[in-house]
Amino acid sequence: MLNSNEANATQPSSAAEENPTSSGQFAVHQSPPSMWPDFMTGQVDKPARVLLVDDDPHMRRVIAQELMADQRTLLVAQAASVREGRKAIKQHDFDVLLVDLNLGDGEGFELLEYLKTMRPEAEAIVISVMENDDQVLHAFELGATGYLVKNSWFGNYPQAVLQVVNGGASITPNLARRLLQRFDHSAPTAAAEPAPAAPAQASTDHETERLSQREKEVLRMVASGYTSAEIGNQLQISSLTVNTHIKNIYRKLQVRTRAQAVRFASLRGLF
Repeated sequence: MLNSNEANATQPSSAAEENPTSSGQFAVHQSPPSMWPDFMTGQVDKPARVLLVDDDPHMRRVIAQELMADQRTLLVAQAASVREGRKAIKQHDFDVLLVDLNLGDGEGFELLEYLKTMRPEAEAIVISVMENDDQVLHAFELGATGYLVKNSWFGNYPQAVLQVVNGGASITPNLARRLLQRFDHSAPTAAAEPAPAAPAQASTDHETERLSQREKEVLRMVASGYTSAEIGNQLQISSLTVNTHIKNIYRKLQVRTRAQAVRFASLRGLF
């Protein structure tokens, strides 16, 4: 397993590591310049902790530099294989796993499954050179809440970490658009199909109560990677109300995670 000292060497100089100044409920960070609500995970005194697993040394350095340049995220350890990744998951306390799918001794999917057993409270973001829909959906089924494409100009690893650790999802805009297109295409197809027999329809309705228009709107925004706070700002409702909608979505779709809800809605054409 690799030591994170390599990443620590890339931390900003002390001149850039000024303490945040508080103004109301917001903390103002000087490096990078931003405003970050105090109630969200990822404060300077308690950053979101990340475990990185990737077999490409260059990619690890790039990601490490980004994570350590943002005071809201902290790289606690690195690994370069499935074997090292399993050991690191067991040994380290962390909030988010960043994992490549193609590792020298296996696939990152193995670590997603292991993560659910060892640290079910942790989030997972897949990083890959490919954006294959089947791989993406399988990663979501295994509990991932983010999927980023390496070397994409959309890529921002600290932002992705902060999104998922605060209850959101992180996917590239291209992927979000494809998922939404699947939703849009499935609805007309379902409408064009002959109606099933009454008993079967009743069974389906009993299993998956139809989502309200507001719940569909919230689910679309979840699929696009917005956090509860961001959804609340756009819809002009409180984060508490957003989370209530999300809980209702889980109950109606009989799922336990945001990724599962998006996947289920895509397959059933609930939009």
